[in-house]
Amino acid sequence: MSFLSADMISHQYAGTDVKVLNNLTLPIHENEFFTLLGPSGCGKTTMLRVLAGFEVPTSGRVLLDGQDIVKIPPWKRPVNTVFQNYALFPHLSILRNVTFGLRMRGLSRAERHKAANEALALVRLEDFVNRMPSDLSGGQQQRVALARALACKPRLLLLDEPLSALDYKLRKEMQGELKRIQRETGTTFVFVTHDQEEALAMSDRIAVMRQGQLEQVGPPSDIYDRPATSFVAGFIGDSNLLPAVPGADGRLHLAGGVDLGVAGQQPAQVMIRPEALKISPDGPLSGRVADLVYSGAATRFSVTLEDGSGTVQIQQASASTSGISVGDHVSVAFDPKQLWVLAA
Repeated sequence: MSFLSADMISHQYAGTDVKVLNNLTLPIHENEFFTLLGPSGCGKTTMLRVLAGFEVPTSGRVLLDGQDIVKIPPWKRPVNTVFQNYALFPHLSILRNVTFGLRMRGLSRAERHKAANEALALVRLEDFVNRMPSDLSGGQQQRVALARALACKPRLLLLDEPLSALDYKLRKEMQGELKRIQRETGTTFVFVTHDQEEALAMSDRIAVMRQGQLEQVGPPSDIYDRPATSFVAGFIGDSNLLPAVPGADGRLHLAGGVDLGVAGQQPAQVMIRPEALKISPDGPLSGRVADLVYSGAATRFSVTLEDGSGTVQIQQASASTSGISVGDHVSVAFDPKQLWVLAA
């Protein structure tokens, strides 16, 4: 039995006939970092609000240790939420911000301060107790919000795109911090984001959502290397999706007849990640460089294949591709073991 399970959850807002969530079933394990990932409007934040108790689903159950908690209000659930805007009280010190929820729960002053100091130490802000939110950077304010949520020792922590307001460097730093804190506390984290790279870097498992439904649930390596659908393949990272047809030899071939080296009896789409392609003198594919982008250690090429299969993206170490320019004719090689076959 899962620690937390959304069971056949559907939800639509009053006055509409559009299901924001459509018979969504989602098992979440205890002590894992679980991410809801998808484009804007896919229903991931609504799902988070259902888990928190801020939304009552139209139908379905939310099971926590086997108990349906749909009708239990948010303040009675062992759940806390970190919001995108942090929601700190600007007139209260950092210590009082963190102790606020503990005071509402009736803890003594000594108990509140002990729990708050432990939580602030966990996010490495124990020396900031007397400062005001306006004295802190965005990353530090994010940590205070996290400490406030953790001070109550919830069994489940929900995080609604909490890093989206941070700049790139702070965002990367906080990704590592969140993962460290999750490991140290053992708290189950459910994290909402539309950032694929963020989800891959932080999660134990990812649920990819589309139009209120699940496309795939699994560890990051499965989501990236073995996508269940063409939507997942296209949404997670960069991918080349090429049409392939079965040949008389029982293997799949591209439009120009190139043997992909993988078995197939039906027309299919073949996914090849940019890093799985290589510009090589003896590659079986050929084409012309339509564009290139240099980014230091790696260069990304757009190569239009001459067999009519389409344009592929290739990411390769810059040192091995020096001298190649837009307009050049090149050969492209691939490893059949790095291909992934999807239904056409």
